[in-house]
Amino acid sequence: MTFLRLIASAAVLATFVSTAAAETIRIGEINSYTRLPAFTDPYKKGWQLALEEINAAGGVKGKKLEVISRDDAGKPGNAVKIAEEMISRDKVAMLAGTFFSHIGLAVSDFAKQKKVLFLASEPLTDALVWTKGNEYTFRLRPSTYMQAAMLAAEAAKTDAVKWVTVAPNYAYGKDAVAAFQQVLKKLKPEVEFVDAQWPALFKIDAGVTVRALEAAKPDGIYNVTFGSDLGAFVREGSVRGLFDNRVVTSLLTGEPEYLEPLKGEAPKGWIVTGYPWYAIDTPAHNAFRTAYEARWGESLKMGSMVGYNMMLSIAAALAKSPSLETDDLIKAMKGLKIETPMGPVVYRDADHQATMGAWVGLTDVVDNQGKMVGWRYVDGNEVLPPPAEAKAMRPAN
Repeated sequence: MTFLRLIASAAVLATFVSTAAAETIRIGEINSYTRLPAFTDPYKKGWQLALEEINAAGGVKGKKLEVISRDDAGKPGNAVKIAEEMISRDKVAMLAGTFFSHIGLAVSDFAKQKKVLFLASEPLTDALVWTKGNEYTFRLRPSTYMQAAMLAAEAAKTDAVKWVTVAPNYAYGKDAVAAFQQVLKKLKPEVEFVDAQWPALFKIDAGVTVRALEAAKPDGIYNVTFGSDLGAFVREGSVRGLFDNRVVTSLLTGEPEYLEPLKGEAPKGWIVTGYPWYAIDTPAHNAFRTAYEARWGESLKMGSMVGYNMMLSIAAALAKSPSLETDDLIKAMKGLKIETPMGPVVYRDADHQATMGAWVGLTDVVDNQGKMVGWRYVDGNEVLPPPAEAKAMRPAN
């Protein structure tokens, strides 16, 4: 009798899940919420804001969007297991999210195996859309190559010839260094790289790293550390005079998630990519800023923009697609154009990379707070390789 009751209960549950799924369009979202809350918390608030706006306007094709969100705790194995559960149990139409590059690659491989669409919101490794790209994976944020190329273009205008690099020892860091070296040497062939430091992610020994870089006597420094590693590197380097009279280029350092915590200790004059949300004055961005601050009672972060644009992309793809079948969703993503608070963004057919750009400028301290000054927005199209070249870097499907 108990066994029969269990079967009956399971049948009722299955019917409930099926009915719920039919009433909404489910999206499976995975991210490292507890591993890097400085970015993922505002990122979640960004996509939640967009989700609320989309559903308040009637959803997509008369159906509300429902996001099933889970934390992978910064572990690829967790992310893949969660993705499997979302597909088999929660019946999501597609997967989205992830932050760390190695996790994004793991979910991308899973998506390829299971033939499900995956929109990678944040992972920056170039492999995601090029050497390990696949038909089922698209990426929103500007890649390591794109942002490194922006910095290399500025570095080439300086007198620095001898360069050193410091980057976390995993896919994102390695790609970021390789891209910067490739583009800078192409723009300025006389450049040489005389030392490279590879601290473990979030475990930098800043004293050892700074001493090694100083010993190389460089003209320029290319930094890829972020989060707590960046704070430790900035403080130790400042104390030891590492940055004095040297050109410093730094990936992501202008993003408020990483610059604002430094407060008055923020470096001055570094060439960075980032997000000067406080100084952007366009109708679309002003509307986004007003809505975000009203909803959450806090200022924007880069994560806020990424999360918001991710949800806009999902809604636009669903609206364009004739069905929830993966093949139709993939066709909808190719060439998809969305209007965002930072301007139009297009998902390229050739490599599934979005043309979302970044702001490039200099760091400064204003009223005891790190800021970006002298910035300009660089559209992703300015730094992406031509479609044919990018497509050639992808494996044959």
